[in-house]
Amino acid sequence: MKKIEAIIKPFKLDDVREALSDIGITGMTVTEVRGFGRQKGHTELYRGAEYAVDFLPKVKLEIVIADDVLQQCIDAIVETAQTGKIGDGKIFVYDVAHVIRIRTGEENEEAI
Repeated sequence: MKKIEAIIKPFKLDDVREALSDIGITGMTVTEVRGFGRQKGHTELYRGAEYAVDFLPKVKLEIVIADDVLQQCIDAIVETAQTGKIGDGKIFVYDVAHVIRIRTGEENEEAI
């Protein structure tokens, strides 16, 4: 099993969720986060004063999936989240050793 963490632009969330749903991904956790990479934030003007916005709003998706759908999932995220501009985000993939569904006690792939 694998865990995918994808950091994407907030306005792409619905498109990514729909693309993942189309390939059979039924569950995910979404968190609103802030951060920066090469984008390094930007400056804005507010009431005549300029100030720096160092941390930009992003969305983090966390998805645990079976190994056999990993590449499909990655491809769906990349195709729908990509704008071609700096700040599109990143995808991280981790190994998952054990999963337990609390309600039923199911384990591993049956639990996801």
